Amino acid sequence: MKSSVAHMKSSGHNRRETHSSYRRSSSPEDRYTEQERSPRGRGYSDYSRSDYERARRGYSYDDSMESRSRDGEKRRERERDADHRKRSRKSPSPDRRSPARGVRQSSPQEEPTWKKKKDELDPLLTRTGGAYIPPAKLRMMQEQITDKSSLAYQRMSWEALKKSINGLINKVNISNISIIIQELLQENIVRGRGLLSRSVLQAQSASPIFTHVYAALVAIINSKFPQIGELILKRLILNFRKGYRRNDKQLCLTASKFVAHLINQNVAHEVLCLEMLTLLLERPTDDSAEVAIGFLKECGLKLTQVSPRGINAIFERLRNILHESEIDKRVQYMIEVMFAVRKDGFKDHPVILEGLDLVEEDDQFTHMLPLEDDYNPEDVLNVFKMDPNFMENEEKYKAIKKEILDEGDSDSNTDQGAGSSEDEEEEEEEEEGEDEEGGKVWLCKHSGMR
Repeated sequence: MKSSVAHMKSSGHNRRETHSSYRRSSSPEDRYTEQERSPRGRGYSDYSRSDYERARRGYSYDDSMESRSRDGEKRRERERDADHRKRSRKSPSPDRRSPARGVRQSSPQEEPTWKKKKDELDPLLTRTGGAYIPPAKLRMMQEQITDKSSLAYQRMSWEALKKSINGLINKVNISNISIIIQELLQENIVRGRGLLSRSVLQAQSASPIFTHVYAALVAIINSKFPQIGELILKRLILNFRKGYRRNDKQLCLTASKFVAHLINQNVAHEVLCLEMLTLLLERPTDDSAEVAIGFLKECGLKLTQVSPRGINAIFERLRNILHESEIDKRVQYMIEVMFAVRKDGFKDHPVILEGLDLVEEDDQFTHMLPLEDDYNPEDVLNVFKMDPNFMENEEKYKAIKKEILDEGDSDSNTDQGAGSSEDEEEEEEEEEGEDEEGGKVWLCKHSGMR
């Protein structure tokens, strides 16, 4: 018994010596690793409940140790990233740092070519024409360009043409229509016929109350340049059809009113009016009946003069709608008022207002354009396009303008040979161009170009 106790003491003493010698020989890192691998000497809080149960039941600790080591690596990685972000916030940005010695700085002259092109982009070459340029500055820029057929000069002349046409169309009224026509013919409206058509349609749509003035303007231009009147009428028909398809009552009202006044001015044929009324009253609704009544008020007297059978059929259709169709009371009242207007002879709705009958019957050009045909609105004429024969076309228009406005050399010679009394009479006629007789005299005198 004593021998066994002595043997146990000696073996315990040997184990302590072995353990102490191992601790002296092993490094701190090895001891830390060994402590991590062994669960002995660690508290319960160092590992989870599941690991404790696995250890108590004799399971292996390898899986839990590997997962904890991976978690530790991820935690250390997050700490390193956080330290790196803190250092980056404290350190200055690369743009604010002072340039390193020996590094060659790029000069403004060595910027990339694409950046130069972007900075040097001409505002006149953009789609909208860029910022506003005063007319005096625009003329000065045009004078500085020696090549009159260049892209820059053509673009500047196009911008000047667009602004001039828009300004003249916006200023026109009954009293100054003859003066506006003279100024408008000074511009190349053959080249800018798309701009002119768009300006007229936009102005009429914005101010339907001045439709009779715009119709008279179109009638005068149509007597000189029928292709411009045809283009305006085509776009007007397309606008009406678009409004009818979309159930846009306002667009139908403005377009039909303009068509009615163009029919009164003999720019459009009365067949177009009958086709539009038939379409509106074929399947009547409250809106279509209202548009038809407004249209009929504007051109009813003209239809009574040129097509009495056609207008009788239209009023018969209105009577059937009034008695048979289920329409709103307001529309029924409008139809009854329309019959009363017809009975009074359209006295409040004349064909042409006083002061706007400015085109002689021999100079009128009437377009026969059906409602259902396919038309090309020629929207490409609204935008700038370089003309390779720019100067040649400009000279052609100058010749046409001289013929229309009597600015030729032969006319100036005859004016010089005439007596002083004739000169005074001509000056008086030009001054009286604002009233109806003066407008007719001027248009009759300058009606050599159809």
